[in-house]
Amino acid sequence: MSKGIRKQDIVNSISSKTGLERKIVKQILEGFMLEIKKQMSLGNNIYLRGFGTFNIVKKKEKIARKNFRESGGTSIVVPSHFAPVFKPSKIFKNKIKNKLIA
Repeated sequence: MSKGIRKQDIVNSISSKTGLERKIVKQILEGFMLEIKKQMSLGNNIYLRGFGTFNIVKKKEKIARKNFRESGGTSIVVPSHFAPVFKPSKIFKNKIKNKLIA
């Protein structure tokens, strides 16, 4: 597996493929991410055909254990809350499944 990439790596790749200036590509990418965050904070799910869905899910209240070394293993209650999740499309999943070999 690869080490991972940063936002700047994505900007550079798109810039070289499209011929657009990196500055413009960065503005578009940051605008895209800002819009995703804005819409999800308003309670909207985001559907990107062929890529996946950004959903908002409600997590149930649960009991968790704090780190034993730090607190002696005390339990705390994590209240129910909403969390963003990403569900890749079948096309996306299959592409990854067929490319990566364990």
